[in-house]
Amino acid sequence: MAPLSTLLQAGIRLRLRSLPKVSVCYFSTAPRRPSHFYSNTTDAVKDIPDGATILVGGFGLCGIPENLINSLLKTGVKRLTAVSNNAGVDDFGLGLLLKTKQIKRMISSYVGENVEFERQYLTGELEVELTPQGTLAERIRAGGAGIPAFFTATGYGTLIQEGGSPIKYNKDGTVAIASEPREVRQFGDRDFIMEKAITGDFALVKAWKADRAGNIIFRKTARNFNQPMCKAAKVTIVEVEEIVDVGTFAEEDIHIPSVYVHRIVKGENYEKRIERRTVRKAQAESAKPKKDADVVRERIVRRAALEFEDGMYANLGIGIPMLASNFIKPDISVYLQSENGILGLGPYPTEEEVDADLINAGKETVTVLPGASYFSSDDSFAMIRGGHINLTMLGAMQVSKYGDLANWMIPTVMSAVAGGGFLEMFFCCLSPWRWCLVPLSVREAAGSTQARTSPPRLFIALPGADGCLALTDASRAAARLLSLIEFGEGYFCELLCLLFFSPCSRVKAASGHSNEAEDQEAVLTVEKRRPACSLLSDLLRCW
Repeated sequence: MAPLSTLLQAGIRLRLRSLPKVSVCYFSTAPRRPSHFYSNTTDAVKDIPDGATILVGGFGLCGIPENLINSLLKTGVKRLTAVSNNAGVDDFGLGLLLKTKQIKRMISSYVGENVEFERQYLTGELEVELTPQGTLAERIRAGGAGIPAFFTATGYGTLIQEGGSPIKYNKDGTVAIASEPREVRQFGDRDFIMEKAITGDFALVKAWKADRAGNIIFRKTARNFNQPMCKAAKVTIVEVEEIVDVGTFAEEDIHIPSVYVHRIVKGENYEKRIERRTVRKAQAESAKPKKDADVVRERIVRRAALEFEDGMYANLGIGIPMLASNFIKPDISVYLQSENGILGLGPYPTEEEVDADLINAGKETVTVLPGASYFSSDDSFAMIRGGHINLTMLGAMQVSKYGDLANWMIPTVMSAVAGGGFLEMFFCCLSPWRWCLVPLSVREAAGSTQARTSPPRLFIALPGADGCLALTDASRAAARLLSLIEFGEGYFCELLCLLFFSPCSRVKAASGHSNEAEDQEAVLTVEKRRPACSLLSDLLRCW
């Protein structure tokens, strides 16, 4: 006779066969495609081939993947197309790869303070595709979201739309490769241009921490372009300062989930170089005597600060505009946005408060106010594109009597102030409920034969003009619906000028003539916006 245990097992099997069949779902507690952790950065990048397109995070030198960049020096990979907001400096960041000529093309928004970048571009050794900063962020975001192209107002009516912007020069200074014109389409009553998405073969990203499941978080303004770049590459390589256990940070605090992260490596020996270490002066420290130029700048800034209203969200450009925050009335609240990812910008730090991961758009060290927030570059420009910023105050290199501005690009010349987010701020302020202010110091280029060009065009003031600008005619004034409406009191050759941009009005030439020579002598009708201000009561001649 069979043992009792055998009979029982046979009976159980018979009962199971008689039960109805059911479907069972299996759940996994591990990621479907786990991130790979590497012991050193060289191993993480050694398979990047010649000719690859790499997306490199960072803003200035803040949040750059410095260890991964240094490892590319060791691998010797060549003919890279590097997509990055800027190209570092001569001896740090992407500037190191430029120095060894491992980069064939840069797709950037800002030249920065990189002399080698400028030299290689102007001598035809490097291809450079300059892109407005918000457009660059959105092209990367679109690439990560599977959107092949989108329309934006930024760049309409400029070389970006028309094409012909030099990407590469021949050695004799002629243009070897020029940008292509953009498709134009009208939505509502505005014109837009089409921009194509950007994707990369590899993304080199700097994050603060990663958990062992592959989720990552960033720190303060080091998020910038790193966050959208994580999503826009076939292979995302992230260097972090610390690798922690799962559960160390809450699920809702994760900035980038593991699905976007392919390789993680812990970086070592972070230098975290600061480009513009700016600190508050101690109260006991005696103020230095002001130069004439400082007095002029302060007059401009004080006037511009009168435009702040309680509860405004405002973006301040680098240079003179940034100083306006020092003159906000104490009885109002203004929330300052910095396009590298801050809302609630505070004053400069003390020496003890300096933080390499906390800078403004001018790459200066800053602090934030209680209630501030940090976000990525694509989110920052979404605030601007979406009309959520009430006021923009910009610095400009040139202005015409019609309100035309020049700041983004100068043919055959590279400038540290060209590019960046200027065009984005400018084009996205053109709606009835938003203002764009451009405070300028204006000086006549007296006796200059270079200034009197024919046909009239915008031009840069002579070297040594201490950053002052000149008023000229503009060849495409009809393309702008803007107003130059206020001039401060002063001498003709050194004026204070404030531009308010609105789609509702335009400066009028009093002459009414079409003759080019007479137009160069045209006078302007200047509207007095604030009677309380002391303005020039007489007409102003352009020349």
